[in-house]
Formats: sequence, C-alpha cells, structure tokens
Amino acid sequence: MDCKMAEKVIMLGNEAIARGAYEAGVKVSSAYPGTPSTEISEYLVQYRDDVYEEWAPNEKVATEVAVGASIAGVRSMACMKHVGLNVAADPLYSVSYMGVNGGLVLVVADDPGLYSSQNEQDTRMVARAAQIPVIEPSDSAEAKDFFKAAFELSEKFDRPFIFRTTTRLAHSQGLVELCERENIEDKEYIKNIQKNVMMPGNAKQRHIEIERLNRELAEAANTLPINRVEMNDTKIGVITSGIPYQYVKEALPEASVLKLGMVNPLPRKLIEDFAEKVDTLYIVEELDPVIETQVKSWGIQAIGKEIFTVQGEYSANMLRKAILKQELELKEPAKAPGRPPILCPGCPHRSVFFVLNRLKMHAAGDIGCYTLGAVAPLSVIDTTMCMGSSISTLHGMEKAKGKEYIKNWVAVIGDSTFMHTGVNSLMNMVYNKATGTVIIMDNSTTGMTGHQDHSATGKTLQGDPTYAIDIPELCHAVGVKHVNVVNAFDIELLQKTIKEEVARDEVSVIITKTPCVLLDKRKKPLYLAHEDQCKKCGLCMKPGCPAMTKNADGSVHIDDTMCTGCGLCEKLCKFNVIELVKEGE
Repeated sequence: MDCKMAEKVIMLGNEAIARGAYEAGVKVSSAYPGTPSTEISEYLVQYRDDVYEEWAPNEKVATEVAVGASIAGVRSMACMKHVGLNVAADPLYSVSYMGVNGGLVLVVADDPGLYSSQNEQDTRMVARAAQIPVIEPSDSAEAKDFFKAAFELSEKFDRPFIFRTTTRLAHSQGLVELCERENIEDKEYIKNIQKNVMMPGNAKQRHIEIERLNRELAEAANTLPINRVEMNDTKIGVITSGIPYQYVKEALPEASVLKLGMVNPLPRKLIEDFAEKVDTLYIVEELDPVIETQVKSWGIQAIGKEIFTVQGEYSANMLRKAILKQELELKEPAKAPGRPPILCPGCPHRSVFFVLNRLKMHAAGDIGCYTLGAVAPLSVIDTTMCMGSSISTLHGMEKAKGKEYIKNWVAVIGDSTFMHTGVNSLMNMVYNKATGTVIIMDNSTTGMTGHQDHSATGKTLQGDPTYAIDIPELCHAVGVKHVNVVNAFDIELLQKTIKEEVARDEVSVIITKTPCVLLDKRKKPLYLAHEDQCKKCGLCMKPGCPAMTKNADGSVHIDDTMCTGCGLCEKLCKFNVIELVKEGE
C-alpha cells in the first residue's frame, strides 16, 4: 500500500483500527464501551477534528447512528463487543437488507477464553444468519489496512460489513505503516423508499437483491488480496484466519496456508483449488466450526474440530500436539498464589453488598464491577445474565412466585448499565404493577471497562461538558413513586432504607450515589488499626477489603499503601480501634 508518510509505529490492534478509520475517511463513529473493543473509540478521539466520535447508551443505538450517517452519505462505523452485537441485532438484520450509501462497518470484538465476558459466542455465526460479510485481520498492520478495505468493499457491493477482532488481536501490538487520510467525498443522498424503508413489500425485493450482491461478493472473494495462498510443503495444508494464522505459522512453518481475510462469504473456488494441491487439509479456527462446516458441505475432505476444541483460545503448542503429535516438555511454571477477583479498596459497591449480606438478602445481578458481589465473602449476587437483566429477572421471579417471595430480594444494577437497558426493565415493572426494589449503584462512570463516560455523567467521549441525565428524576418520570438517594457508605441509613423499601407493595428504587474511588486522583484519607487494642472480633474483615489483613495473633492490620480512606472499617468497629490518622486533600 502506497503511503506518502512512510512512518512506521508500534500499535495495539485497537489503536490500529482507529488509525484505519481515520485513514479511510470515516466521519462518524458511535460505540458502547465493552472489553475488548473499548479502546478503539478512545484512540479515535485524537482524530476529533476529522471524525465525530460518541458513546451511545447501548449498541443498538450506536448501530442506528452509524446507519443514519451512512444513509446521509458518509463513511461511518459502530464498535462493540460480541455480546453487544446481540443488543444491536434488530438494526443489524434489517440494514443487511437496506445496504449502504456511505460505507458502513461494525467492529465486533469476540472474546475466546472468556477474559471479560459471560459467553464465547462467535460473531461469524451471527453474521452468517444476518447475511452480513465479515473481514478478519491477523495482526495490527492488517487491522489498519483491512479496515480501509472493508469500506471500499462496503461501497462497491452495497453491503454493511462486520470487522471481527478478538481479545488477542485487540490487545497485542504490531508494526503499522501510517498513511494519509483519504479524501472521500460525501455520497449524495437520494430518497429511495424501496431501498431504505423496510416494510414487507420492499423487504421482499431487497432480500432478492442482497442474495445477488452476496453471490457477487463471494465470487470476488476468490481474487481479493485479503485472501492469500502461501504455498510451501504440500504434505500439510491449512485454511485459517485471524489470530490463529499466527499460531499456524509458528507451529507449522513449512506448511502451505490459505489465509482468509474475508471469512463470510467464503471464496469457494480459491478453497477448492487450494485443497486439491495439498495431501492433508486442516482447518484451524477458534470457537465454532464456521469455515469447516461450509468447506465440508462442498465435499472437501478436511480435518477440523475432531482434533481441535471449540472452547477458548488456541496456541502454537496446541497445534503441534494436535497435528504433529508432539508432546513438548515444558518447564513447570512458577506457581503464584491464587488471586481471586475482588472489588477495589474503597469501592462503594462493597459497602452496599455488606449491608445486603447482613440483611441476608438475595440480589439479581447485572454486568459490571458489581458482579463480584457473587463471590465470598460478600456472596450476595445470585444471578448474572446480560446488560439490564437484573431488573427483569427480579420482575419475573415476582410474577412466578408472588410479591412475598421477593421480600428478601433486590435487583442491583450500575448507572451505565441502567442507562443501557435497565430503564426499559424498570418501565416494565411499573407498567405491570410489580413490587420489587431496584438498587442503582451509581458510581458515576462505566467502571468495569475503564471509566468511560455515559449519558448521566455530564461529559461526552471527547471530554466536553454536556447535559447529565438525572437518574432520580428519570425514575420518577417512568412512574416510580419511591426513589431514595443514599450514600453507599452510610451503612445504617442504607440498611434502614433497604428494609423499608423491600417491605413496600410498590416498585421502589434506591440509588447509592457514591463515585468510583478511582475517579478521584487526590490523596485519600488514611485509617490505622491499633493492633494492640484489637478485640479480634473480625467484624471489620467481613466486607473483604483487600487493604485489611489479619496478623498471626488474629489482630487486624491496614495496609497504608492500599487504604483509600472509605471509612467502612471504622464504621464497623465497635471498639474504636480503627482511627482516621490522615485527612484527604
């Protein structure tokens, strides 16, 4: 690829995608943060003079924003993680029929190995069902270059594209050649009801059209440069794509490889020609046998999931063992002590969960830092399914077993997640005359993915001030009469409020409004435990703060390098053994 700048830099995969968007002439990007896709939007901010970027309340909205920009005639994109694509499924399946005006690409980051997700779904399967083409890079350089190619193909074939990445690609580094931004003229908007209004009569005709366009794209895929053949020893041939290509090259350097950059639709003729030239054909792909199933359906003999797993990430050693039958003698790795996930010192969620635990309450949980309330010693969260599900789950329990059954249950949800899909569930509770109690754990940020702003924080993705949605007023607006705002660390008031609200025969909301401890960069207060006076009752240890440990004699020690001065331990100590020794700034 010709680049006048000719500068090469090392970039994360996500950073390279952002660079690719800039160079491709993208003008609009909308996203909801979700690991491992979050940093794409954060890197895009550096190009704010040329690209408009935003955080949307959820992935459905982000996709619809990108579709609107495409219809208007500019190149646009939306970013999300794999489970976010489920939220965006409604517009996804319909824009597949509509096609594009300006190029449209959805970046979707899968998570083989479940590093930060609740499932291992394979985006390629969703894309096939929606009849959406998929491009997948193998390193940072391809992430940038393939992203630009995706827009060119999108406009050429009138198709929205999915750009699939994985955790390993998103968070690994590689050398990237910088190019100048392409000067892409805006496409003229021409009113076209048959193309852009998906009522049944139009959709029927568009379905026929996209089937034709997909066949043309599949034929073109046979000669696209993003699909390439690397012929070496023909005893072993491998069809692969994405990050697994790196493992194949390391484990089988002499093998012939068909590296696919486009994984939907597949280049049938290219695959058939390659298969004829090798003695034994392997298909190496993480997660589901998407490529394998199609290749075998064409009558091509290949070895795939019968020797490879459908779970987790692959590795070069795994391929050596499965294909070459090599048992490698590896040194026993040093065993580090177990470090279970735990809430940060000073996290306001810990205080809420401590009170719920003390009241022997159950909690329907949601996606966020607060999911850690499921593990010991807090052990409050009983369910976690997806964004916004906690409120609906509690509602379903009540409708199944009656209002008395949920008197020792609450739903817990974060502020960002409430704005994502929780508000819909709360409306459903009010509309259908529920009586449950919802605790919105408002820490003023999207904490789990790295402190991104949202529609209730008062800042945009670019850091500009904006109107902050008032969550208490929003709850009132949808019909909740009883809305209480409580400091998470006021444990006595919080306990009193929870007991009162769960006893009601109406929907109620408790908002624990206490910012994430990591948002405040000032020096924190410091507490000290007078170990010689400690009664060794262990009450201050029950919330499980990692800054607190027990000495050999059972007395309590506070690590002054970890203490953030939340004061929860001091509130719990009935013997005045814990003392505030330094005020915060």
